[in-house]
Amino acid sequence: MTQQTRKCPVCGKPRSESHKPFCSTRCRDRDLMQWLSDGYALPGSPANGEDDK
Repeated sequence: MTQQTRKCPVCGKPRSESHKPFCSTRCRDRDLMQWLSDGYALPGSPANGEDDK
């Protein structure tokens, strides 16, 4: 059985065991910044802030 080389989801380089699932701290931080700046979105209906009251 051959083992597949897993790739970093940000840049596509082989991942590092110390930074799983990324290849480096830089890619890990880039991914975090995408989440924090609303670069990623989950599908669904838009939230309406007025209904939360």
